Amino acid sequence: MLADPRLNRAHLFAADAPRLTPYPNLLDNPDILNNLDGIEHQRLRRTVSRTFTPRALARWRPWVSSVVDELIDRLVESDRPVDLIGGFARSLPVAVFSRLMGLDGLDNKRLAYWGDHAFAAAAFPSHQVQEALTDFIAFGTELVAQRRADPGEDLVSTLVQAADEDDEVTEQQIVSLVILLVMAGHEVSTTVFGNTLVYLLTDGRATWRELGSDESKAPAAVDQLLRGIPISDRDVLPGFLRRAVEDVEIGGVVIPAGSVVAADTMSANLDPEVYPEDWRVETFSPLDTPHLAFGAGPHYCLGAWLARLEMELALHRLPKRLPGLRLAVPLEAIEWREGLLTRSPQNLPVTW
Repeated sequence: MLADPRLNRAHLFAADAPRLTPYPNLLDNPDILNNLDGIEHQRLRRTVSRTFTPRALARWRPWVSSVVDELIDRLVESDRPVDLIGGFARSLPVAVFSRLMGLDGLDNKRLAYWGDHAFAAAAFPSHQVQEALTDFIAFGTELVAQRRADPGEDLVSTLVQAADEDDEVTEQQIVSLVILLVMAGHEVSTTVFGNTLVYLLTDGRATWRELGSDESKAPAAVDQLLRGIPISDRDVLPGFLRRAVEDVEIGGVVIPAGSVVAADTMSANLDPEVYPEDWRVETFSPLDTPHLAFGAGPHYCLGAWLARLEMELALHRLPKRLPGLRLAVPLEAIEWREGLLTRSPQNLPVTW
């Protein structure tokens, strides 16, 4: 379904499409990369895809590694208990993506505010979400104008230059691409880290210890953890959404044209016919079949390699340096972010 052109994203925002959320959030913008298909999607995706290749990211590995070590140093020097979300799970992707996009010095509180509202489904009043998105779009518009006037070596400058060379990329599309990358680069990674750390510090203690003892086991473990631990609120977002542009038959069922369909990748990732072993038992076994946590088809996550790199480094070095890290509150006392498309801990008090 995710690779079938008869089911696409753009038609979710056609005039006759049903309203899917109580009010628009960032992902309801028809100009963002996620919601384009065909030639328009390919054109925008090409402007950024060269940055997120395994070869390109290999050059970043030493620097990302140094950021991980610096954040752990700060944790060690902090008064305990310390919030592992603010002190690590959010700080790592923010630091990495800020460097990539040339945003060093960006106010983290402002970024977190945009993140909370960009993926809101029912967490805040409609007017508050729209005010936050208006502020976020204004930031993106100003940033694009700055990099056009004074380009650098950062990703934003590269995107602006590539878009300006292609007369068919609109200003709205390049601004939307920039703010989408800013948000996806830190918000989704923070969610993944937060949920993974909750598991590793509770039911996954044996995995935590083994990750700290052997870095070579991290890549397989990261894929299993991504496969097994959900990040979305399935009551709000039951899967990757698509809309049929014509009648489509899947598994003997005819999906009528115009229907909205959710690809439940969480269920697919746990399908016993594809993955016969429990991910919690086979955490360090390489997958024979790729998981779908990053999607599939033309909308496969651009930042998948960067997310894996951050997780592999962090989930080895953190337990290696702090093997006795543990929750400082009972599991049931953790506060969760709710009413968003993603679901993750609001904070995670830990000690050691």
